Amino acid sequence: MEGEELSELTFEYHARHGYDHQNEKGTASIRRGVRLRFSNATMPPRYRNGRIAFDVGLAPHERWHCCIDIIPVMEGRDLLSSYRCRSFSPQANDYDRRTQRFLSDAPRFSSPESTTLANVVIGALEQAKRDLDALRLYDLDCAERAWTTAAGLPVYIALFGRDTLTVAWEAAPVTTDIMRGTLPVLAGLQGKEINDWRDEQPGRMLHEAHTGPLASLNYTPKARYYGSITTSGFYPFVAAQLWHWTGDKNLVRPYVDPAIAALKWLDAFCDHDKDGFCEYKTRSELGLENQAWKDSSDAIVYEDGSQVRKPIATCEEQGIVYAAKMNLAEVLWWFDRGDEAKYLYESAKELKKRFSEAFWMESEGFFAMALDPDRRQVSSIGSNALHCVATGIADTALVPRTLKRLFAEDMFTGWGVRTLSSRHPAFNPYSYHRGTVWPVEHGPFAIGAYRYGCHDYVERVCRSQFETAALFDFFRLPECIAGHQRDQDHPFPAVYPAANSPQAWSTTTVYTLLQALLGLQPFAPLRMLFV
Repeated sequence: MEGEELSELTFEYHARHGYDHQNEKGTASIRRGVRLRFSNATMPPRYRNGRIAFDVGLAPHERWHCCIDIIPVMEGRDLLSSYRCRSFSPQANDYDRRTQRFLSDAPRFSSPESTTLANVVIGALEQAKRDLDALRLYDLDCAERAWTTAAGLPVYIALFGRDTLTVAWEAAPVTTDIMRGTLPVLAGLQGKEINDWRDEQPGRMLHEAHTGPLASLNYTPKARYYGSITTSGFYPFVAAQLWHWTGDKNLVRPYVDPAIAALKWLDAFCDHDKDGFCEYKTRSELGLENQAWKDSSDAIVYEDGSQVRKPIATCEEQGIVYAAKMNLAEVLWWFDRGDEAKYLYESAKELKKRFSEAFWMESEGFFAMALDPDRRQVSSIGSNALHCVATGIADTALVPRTLKRLFAEDMFTGWGVRTLSSRHPAFNPYSYHRGTVWPVEHGPFAIGAYRYGCHDYVERVCRSQFETAALFDFFRLPECIAGHQRDQDHPFPAVYPAANSPQAWSTTTVYTLLQALLGLQPFAPLRMLFV
């Protein structure tokens, strides 16, 4: 405690942990706390048993004021507040100035009065800009116009590789800032060694990085954890998207080699049975059981509802690898790296051919969810196939039947496509990946359906998503919704209780829906925008 003008109450804790995890040994420590700073109180405080009190006596109509700063302490360093007492004014600090710059630079959306969903669409597009800014991880800013985001509020306040890459390319119609910020951050965290505790290998891209006590003390591997194969496929794809939207060789060049390293990791470490497909297998004692797009522990199930054994090759991951190779091949060609471009292009073509042969289920008119360790098709019907359309790996001749099956009543709720068919024995409308509907799966699908010329499905899926947004606060699409059928007795989507809102990649989904509806295809290297 200090004087009458400035008083402080500090709570601090120090912790150390000696760890030995799968040959990763050492000691981690943290020093954290919170400092409460009281000022301008005009009278001395009293302190007792961890509490500060003031004896306040006021005459009629008299006022009393005290300034309280709540200052987090991280590793002994004060993280000073962005605002001071009575200073909640626009552009009061550098964070506000950066926010104002982004919002003023971003396009503004408007539409004539209409009896359609125009007000919802405009409201969702405008709200998405504000939500992106709210999720900005300022500590990771590479520059004023190069930044990245957390995955969602309130649970995912951290850097998630595949989430931020998804957000980065989906937000491109509004800003390329997030691609400019996310690509260098993830390149700096790219795997360098074989570390089973962290599921890390050379070239592998980060899945998540947390700063909480358990992660920082290395009780869990999540201070820097690599357990996803999706991020390594997304990185080359997003590097190519930055090229498509900017055509700036100097900007894109630093990310080409990290992108190639990520693809080399996929080829070297993910094809366990040498069948040409990417599979995942967990090495960490506390790692994620499923390391594909659907990463909850019970997400990938056989047709009888039992869990699929590892290693697993899911259909959507093959599509992501295909898109990564095909798009990066184009970038390499422009960068005069012809041999590498040809290799990736031929590899992608061969993957697409093998994919249809191995994953197509003629009896179902649909793609298998996955191949199990015995290369047997996992014939469960799920939303994974949305990504096969989105990435372009689906053979054109198979797309009409795939779409028909995706939009059958057991899959399409009226609000979107379920993660798992309602006819499946493991279906649960409130299961994270076995029955819910995820908006983020629908935006890229809409762009893919547009490329295949399936415009009726583009309109249908876009309408379902904006009609969903219309029923949530601020026209904001949540992380996911429950997978109940939309009908006369259930005219609104059921809330998934633990859903983040805003969720970053649901936020930017509205921009991919817009891109699909308008048919926008950028190609800045030739100064062209196809519509």
